[in-house]
Amino acid sequence: MNIDYATLDGETLLRVLQEECVKAGVSDIHISPEKNDVRLEWRLHGVLLPLAHITRAHFDEFIRRVKFESKLKMNITNIPQDGQYTFKAENRVVNVRVASIPSRFGEALTLRFLDPAHGIIPLAKLGFPTTINEQLQQLVELPNGLILVTGPTGSGKTTTLYALLSTIIGKERNIITLEDPVEYELPGIIQSEIDPDHDYNFSNGLRSILRHDPDVILVGEIRDLETAQTAVNASLTGHIVLSTLHTNSATEAVHRLLSMGVSPYTLAPALRAILAQRLVRTLTPECSKEGAACDASANASYGGQVCVSELLMVTPAIQQSILSFESNQAILEIAKKEGFRTMREWGEDMIRQRVTTREEIERVCM
Repeated sequence: MNIDYATLDGETLLRVLQEECVKAGVSDIHISPEKNDVRLEWRLHGVLLPLAHITRAHFDEFIRRVKFESKLKMNITNIPQDGQYTFKAENRVVNVRVASIPSRFGEALTLRFLDPAHGIIPLAKLGFPTTINEQLQQLVELPNGLILVTGPTGSGKTTTLYALLSTIIGKERNIITLEDPVEYELPGIIQSEIDPDHDYNFSNGLRSILRHDPDVILVGEIRDLETAQTAVNASLTGHIVLSTLHTNSATEAVHRLLSMGVSPYTLAPALRAILAQRLVRTLTPECSKEGAACDASANASYGGQVCVSELLMVTPAIQQSILSFESNQAILEIAKKEGFRTMREWGEDMIRQRVTTREEIERVCM
């Protein structure tokens, strides 16, 4: 359905955008004031696409409605604000995170859609190769150790962590998460959200969690030495710890932790594996057929997303390289001798299988 968003009043625009975002699987809406009008874009399958330009009058109506729904202060426009609201979509409730920021021509808004239909995905449907899928399932069954998922913002790290947790819920294990924020509700576990205004952050929150007899802990992100070392120590004392880092590859995560100041003598025995991942767009059924003449640069050629990944298993040889402060390249060479394949190498398989295109692999694996 072709919709002329520019003609809709603010309240109708919000309602129609919500409906269309749920149908299409859009993750974010960006509303950016410019000199003469307001630019409207949305992120679909990881790519930001232009949607429309709307008038100032419609934007003013729209932002008032969004602020009302998300309980943001109407009279404040010169400082950033964050809020949230929910709306019903068919048989589920969708959470919308709202963020405003002052810009040269007015407040810019970003709406992030947290749709349960797209958030809690079984591990088998994330697109991991069979080998990596099986190894991940074995890792979360271990009695202790640190498992990391790395990648840039928007690479699906949280979705992977939720999928991993889903495989062990109900298996006589106490699972507690510490998130920023809690994005999706997972029945059967305890989910906790950090609150910096009340000094409840990742580092002291993790220490608090350890007093609640957990078997498995999810720490949303390792950002500082205190959190990193506490997570490492927890994994050495009988807990499985899952967390994320922002690094470009699996091997780089080792040196990120060491450069933070984590002791190699605790990291080496604690670390079990590092999964690095990106999200690539998948070809539509029509374009994935052999001989199909689809344009790899056209958004219409793609219909979804899956993970392209690499999994570094920490073997005795890798442990020794950590203890010896060896370089990323040295660790990579050791891992490759033991069967490690890089993200780009797995991506080549996906190209041959016509899951995605070379242009997509190049876009996310630069």
